[in-house]
Amino acid sequence: MDVKSLEHPTLKVPYEILNKKFRTSQKIIDREVNHVSTALTDLEKLYTLESADKSAILQQLDKVQEMLVQLKEKGGEGVGGVVETGRVCKRRLDHLKEGCQEGEEDNEIQHKQWRKLRLDRFLVEHFLRSGFYDTAIKLSQQSGLQDLTDIEVFLAAKEVEEALSKGESNKCLLWCHDNKSKLRKLKSSLEFNVRLQEFIESVKAGKRADAVKYARKHLNTDEPEHLELVKQVMCLLAFPLDTQLEPYKQLLDANRWKQLIQLFRSENYKLHQLSNQSVLSVCLQAGLASLKTHYCIEPSHSDVTSHIQDMKRLRTINEERNIECPVCYPPLNNLAHGLPYSHCSQSRLVCYMSGTPLNEHNVPLMLPNGFVYGEQALLKMAEENDGQVTCPRTKQIYQFTQLEKVYVM
Repeated sequence: MDVKSLEHPTLKVPYEILNKKFRTSQKIIDREVNHVSTALTDLEKLYTLESADKSAILQQLDKVQEMLVQLKEKGGEGVGGVVETGRVCKRRLDHLKEGCQEGEEDNEIQHKQWRKLRLDRFLVEHFLRSGFYDTAIKLSQQSGLQDLTDIEVFLAAKEVEEALSKGESNKCLLWCHDNKSKLRKLKSSLEFNVRLQEFIESVKAGKRADAVKYARKHLNTDEPEHLELVKQVMCLLAFPLDTQLEPYKQLLDANRWKQLIQLFRSENYKLHQLSNQSVLSVCLQAGLASLKTHYCIEPSHSDVTSHIQDMKRLRTINEERNIECPVCYPPLNNLAHGLPYSHCSQSRLVCYMSGTPLNEHNVPLMLPNGFVYGEQALLKMAEENDGQVTCPRTKQIYQFTQLEKVYVM
């Protein structure tokens, strides 16, 4: 069932958030309870003194009261967040259960509504991954999907990505600190690479002494894959900033911030058990793979093409492609690149002019130039042109009586 194969992140993401909030609130409550216990112990000691100072006891009682109020506030806030996330998990679970109900005719309308809601969820996620945050939020509010989408996760990631794009690393390091245990389990190198970039920026700014101090504090590592990179960046202290030698030229390149954004995005997906592709893209690729044949137009992947070349290619695709084939449709053509071809045991012939199947109701007819089209489209053309037909490929004109039937064995 597609619910089992596609909806894993729908429950996994809020579960991971619930787990994180529970552990965080537990640590806060344990810390506050420890403070209260310490204050009560001090109060008990004051009571046991022979010459107990009443004012000191009253001050200690006020301190205990203040700590209890603080415990109530922080504990309530933490527990409230856990309960809210648990409610989101239950809401999503109920949503998926509703989609798994099959076989009842009375629920057919509800199932259609559920599929529409599900499609909106996929669109919201795809918009968030593509950077259309306002569009995703509006669609989520319009469809009532606030509890069924992970907008908060992507908005939090957006702040970090925007900071990295400006050359600021503080938010990314704070995110790494908040998810330290998880990133350690994933063996993430994100924090190391961010620290490395901060060292490089210090070198660029001419603060070489500060860069050395920073390296001693944050780049002290024994891991072999990190140690080699540390050796390379330390050599930047001896090279000018306009060096053309590799790998030092690449280390000083400003595009490293873009690489950090891509690395952060990848680690964020891993942390929340999200795939690198949106569910909408996966569904589209599954459908395109079942339709893709060797005759479908292959996309062009040249990095540098002029606008005129792009327009010529688009015009060629529109002329050559089958109008009924989704794989040949330009917006989906690139998405189908690299997908396997579908296994087709029986071929289907389709008229190039009308896109309708060629069968006993639409007999294939061959023009004298060898091109074959459907009888229905050719008859319609002949009726409109006094018995003449024009080949759409070669623009040659023939009489309808010159056409011959084609028999497919």
